[in-house]
Amino acid sequence: MNKPEKIIAEDLSEPLTFPAEAYTSRAYAEAEGDRLWSKVWQQAGRVEEIPEPGNYITYNIGHDSILIVRADKETIKAYHNVCPHRGRRLVGNNCGGGHGLLPQSKGEHSACGRQGAFACPYHAWTFNVDGKATHILDKEDWQGTLTEERTSLTPVQVDTWGGWIWINMDPAAGPLRDYLEPIASLLDPFEFDQMRYRFRVWGVFDCNWKVALEAFLEPYHVAGTHPQLTKYGDFYAWSKALGLHGNDGFDTKDHAADGSAAETTVHRAAKGEDARVSIARMQQEFWDTIGASTTETLVKAAQRLVDELPEGTAPHEVHRHWIESAKADDAMRGVQWPAITDAQMAAAGLALSIFPNMNILPGPTFALYYRVRPYGSDPDRCIYEAVALDRFAPGEEPKTEWTFLEQDLSQWPHVIAQDISNMVEMQRGLKSRGFRGNLPNPWQERKVTNLHRGLARFMGTGAPVPLD
Repeated sequence: MNKPEKIIAEDLSEPLTFPAEAYTSRAYAEAEGDRLWSKVWQQAGRVEEIPEPGNYITYNIGHDSILIVRADKETIKAYHNVCPHRGRRLVGNNCGGGHGLLPQSKGEHSACGRQGAFACPYHAWTFNVDGKATHILDKEDWQGTLTEERTSLTPVQVDTWGGWIWINMDPAAGPLRDYLEPIASLLDPFEFDQMRYRFRVWGVFDCNWKVALEAFLEPYHVAGTHPQLTKYGDFYAWSKALGLHGNDGFDTKDHAADGSAAETTVHRAAKGEDARVSIARMQQEFWDTIGASTTETLVKAAQRLVDELPEGTAPHEVHRHWIESAKADDAMRGVQWPAITDAQMAAAGLALSIFPNMNILPGPTFALYYRVRPYGSDPDRCIYEAVALDRFAPGEEPKTEWTFLEQDLSQWPHVIAQDISNMVEMQRGLKSRGFRGNLPNPWQERKVTNLHRGLARFMGTGAPVPLD
């Protein structure tokens, strides 16, 4: 697509369009490995997964596999998961049950374990947690040419933020914190590093990774995809581009939302004549059909509202009482809330996207996030993950593993299944001769448009252009 004569607004506020190439082209999918995934910071796991020296996980993206290992109490290191001898992967995909190699449909996800050294199963070359070769069978045969540089594992940049482990395959990439701003500053008050896994599920879907991600980048789809939720409130939203990243939050159609947490965030006050009742019903709906975006404490505190407050209490007062009541309940069981203000909660909004492949719905003691990845270089398949984090009392953190769910919608939480139902049909529709290009909502879907502006920056093709 040729560059337009008109320069689009930095905030993407005008109607724009972009082509379907990024979703459907195999050449584009192949090029993503070199132009995108090898250049960006990516969330590769949680620090809690590797608590002790020798603990490791792998992160697979496209044709690359990254081995992440805790070298000592203070240090995490990362390497390309490949033996420098003949190219075999050092660690296969055996996480989540310890049954060896997983079936092909599941074999692109991850591995985990604990060991003090990594021996290649092919020729037994062995490497320590610092990536140095400690055993090379018949090393003298190479006549002194095997230097430490030639035989060490290839390092990968690694850092942590929010309790997550992040990797970047580009040795020249800038610092993680710089890459994450301003999202990092918006989310620091939530102290995600103090949260732990409550559940983590994944699947392989027959759609491009961007199709799967975009299903969660905007609330514009709620009326069509989740009509049962509309009885609890209008889902009209603002959406902002924040550099490569973005966020959104609930709004009114005249943009008169007061900007408070009770108005804009995931745990906002529900609509209805009696906020005591509507908040309780909405929280129960979230718990029953998502299993996230709230906590058991918040649900139970909401159920008591009709007994604790008189009829006619203003919605913002109901919301304040509900939050303070839940906070006190958590304190009694040893769960401390972060010192987060209403203004900080509202600034974070409903959901924040981290380029290129992560979207987070934050709460005071919880987070629901989605991460998606390509399946090899197949433009028609992707790896999709849904993860819930919670704060737990010390010693009460559950033990979790990655749980694989089939594309059968009955296996997924109802609301997520509704989102999944669009994905395959969208992938098919994007290939239609009758599809003339995307028409994202210029107010509510800027995060989607901004994703493609960011992709164009790395990929050099398919940038959004003004809609004539």
